[in-house]
Amino acid sequence: GPLSERRLMDVRLGELPAWLATCELSPQGLLGGVRKAWSSYYDKYINVKRGGPAGISMLLAGYCLLSYGWNYQHISKISFLVSV
Repeated sequence: GPLSERRLMDVRLGELPAWLATCELSPQGLLGGVRKAWSSYYDKYINVKRGGPAGISMLLAGYCLLSYGWNYQHISKISFLVSV
């Protein structure tokens, strides 16, 4: 398709200056680009149509690692006292 209708990820490095020249750099154009980027991010990562146990298990694993990291010094002091 035309260069102006391509997404940034579809533009080759040599075509980048020409692609940037076709972009609208007004405040309204930039706001429209931000909206479009947020919409694609939301659809890809947040508004997932098919969920499963993987998302919940990743959330729980992240919580366990974060909790362990927060309490590491406390846990290491207790394990030292128990082993003495």
